Amino acid sequence: MGVGTSHGNGLFFRTLTEKQAMDIHDASCQILEETGMVIHHEEAVELLRQAGALVENGNRVYFPTYLVQQALQSAPSRVTLYNRSGEAALHLEGSNVYFGTGSDTLNYLDPNTLQRRKWLQEDVANGIKICDKLPNIDFVMSMGLLSDVDPRMINREQYAIMVQNTEKPQVVIAEDGDTLRDIIEMAAVAVGGKERLRQKPLFMLYTEPTSPLQHPKESVDKLLIAAENGVPTNFACGGVAGASVPVTVGAALVQANAEALSGLVIHQLKAKGAPFVYGYGNSPLDMRTMQAVYATPEAILYQGGMVDLAHYYQLPSWGYAGCCNSKVCDEQAIMESTQFTLMGALQGCNIMHDVFYMEFGLTGSLELLVISNEVIERTRRLLRGIDTDKESLGVEAIMRVGPGGNFLGDEHTAAHFRQNWLPELSDFSNYENWSENGSKTMADRARERIKTILETHHPKPVTEEVRAGIEAVLVKAREKCAVPRSRYRGKRGK
Repeated sequence: MGVGTSHGNGLFFRTLTEKQAMDIHDASCQILEETGMVIHHEEAVELLRQAGALVENGNRVYFPTYLVQQALQSAPSRVTLYNRSGEAALHLEGSNVYFGTGSDTLNYLDPNTLQRRKWLQEDVANGIKICDKLPNIDFVMSMGLLSDVDPRMINREQYAIMVQNTEKPQVVIAEDGDTLRDIIEMAAVAVGGKERLRQKPLFMLYTEPTSPLQHPKESVDKLLIAAENGVPTNFACGGVAGASVPVTVGAALVQANAEALSGLVIHQLKAKGAPFVYGYGNSPLDMRTMQAVYATPEAILYQGGMVDLAHYYQLPSWGYAGCCNSKVCDEQAIMESTQFTLMGALQGCNIMHDVFYMEFGLTGSLELLVISNEVIERTRRLLRGIDTDKESLGVEAIMRVGPGGNFLGDEHTAAHFRQNWLPELSDFSNYENWSENGSKTMADRARERIKTILETHHPKPVTEEVRAGIEAVLVKAREKCAVPRSRYRGKRGK
């Protein structure tokens, strides 16, 4: 619908009316009751059976609506993520908005050579260090799929790099339950124990169903492990509209919502009150290329509808920002990623990932990351809106300057001009000065900033005791996976 309303001092953009949200909820509950879900996990099926769900053929589960209602009532309306030092960093509630990177891109757009290649451990370490420095990147994900470690160790090695190269909270991907348990062990080492990690979670788990209407064993394993350990969890349908979810926006929301709610029910049956972050990301399928695409108007509407449902359910929301379909950091990349960032913020999505994603999520660009940091800063300034207190309205200053005067030397200007937003990356000089300074493009300046950060920024290090504890978890995992010693250690950039 696109209803602009006031929110705090800024704007809030509603995609659904409350009646539309209710209609989608009712339709999703109908799907869960009458069609059900196939759940490839014995413990989850038994939890549901004991709670009153009908089970057929061993794993086809039909969810009574009262189970959905109970789960919505028991899930907390706010989730807080903490940094490595135990300070509250992300307050996921209401319409607070936070931004971070994505995980597991296959390719790295090297800012030094501008070549597209595979990720190395050193590349991920550098990317995390840049995130640590950028003030508008609030959390990190693993960024790239490591090519220089054993495939069975990728998620564990990624997490070791993340937790040692930034204080910021993380969102993690885990291959399976064993991987998640090892990540929990490393996080506990970093923060001072499992009980402290439970009380002040450092990371959130991302796991997902298989659309349409199936829950794989590995996904549910992780869902249950997270619930019993108090790890905040997002169980997110990553549907492709026209393929794994229906092609219309409304129908895609109905199915994705049903899948998310069924995950919530399982999660809350395992541990009532465990922290859960609601959300999913549907991408339209471009029928010309058969490619799932980011940042189209429909993708933004999917996200807006999802966020409105999260507000309707009073649950924290998960979404996307700063990502694009372009293959290089060009005008298309900035257009698409900026619109997604701005709209996600106006929609009030609490935690948005994939900043720096290019090529439909196949490639990561540090240039886009640095540029997006400034886009987010611009967006946050817009969200603050207009102050209308006595000093901001400046009546005395207007009367003092009077007709025909100017405000350049007035005390009101001196007191307040620094409140106006000024960029670090964008160029506001005239043509002559810009030309004299090398005629640098935004991409040129972004690459210079990347170089400066990597040369001068040093994230707060972990102690040697923590480093040794993390390494001990990795060594045990490598032995369990029978990883050859030749693949034990890469260049992590530490």
